[in-house]
Amino acid sequence: MAEKQPGLGKSVGLAIGGALAAGLIAGLGVLYVTGGYESNVEVASGCQANESLASAIDEAAQGEVAAVQPVDTPFDVKAIAFKDADGAERSLADFSGQTLLVNLWATWCAPCRAEMPALDELQRERGGEDFAVIPINVDTGDEAKPKGFYEETGLIDLPYYRDETMGVFQNLKSQGTAFGLPVTLLVDEEGCARAAVNGPAEWASPDALRLIDAVREPGSV
Repeated sequence: MAEKQPGLGKSVGLAIGGALAAGLIAGLGVLYVTGGYESNVEVASGCQANESLASAIDEAAQGEVAAVQPVDTPFDVKAIAFKDADGAERSLADFSGQTLLVNLWATWCAPCRAEMPALDELQRERGGEDFAVIPINVDTGDEAKPKGFYEETGLIDLPYYRDETMGVFQNLKSQGTAFGLPVTLLVDEEGCARAAVNGPAEWASPDALRLIDAVREPGSV
């Protein structure tokens, strides 16, 4: 298992993100995107810093999820919008009262594809009234590829959500959180982003479950 590495602050991460925004990392299938959409992500008054929760997340981010970092300035993500499998408009506000693992992915992103079965398992094992995995596909163009990937990979319990405009990614990029794909947020029941990671993780591992519990039930880990 990977050891916990010293965390980078958000300001340092922004500098790294700027350097990485040049293009595609060869061989990894990780896309770094430039350009932008107007952000609908807001730093809301209800998303106050919580040092004890940040410490709990930092302590729990070990092993398979060692790269996860607490968000220095929690921000409201309820306005982030996407479509469901039927094409209906949805937003993260629809999941108020649940702790969320929000994952942005694409079919051309090899690390994204590799972690999807673990996300499916996580939703199967932990999904319910108080927790949900929200995977948002950001493939542009036709939806045949992402839907086909679900069928080919046997993703049964993982819901299907999509934003073909990549606006969700750009919103998080403008917030200083997303540098590439996959990118994952841990969101508390009030719709505030509390932790983030750029890159894949083993989301069905005991390490990941402990981390999620640190957000769901502060003080339990």
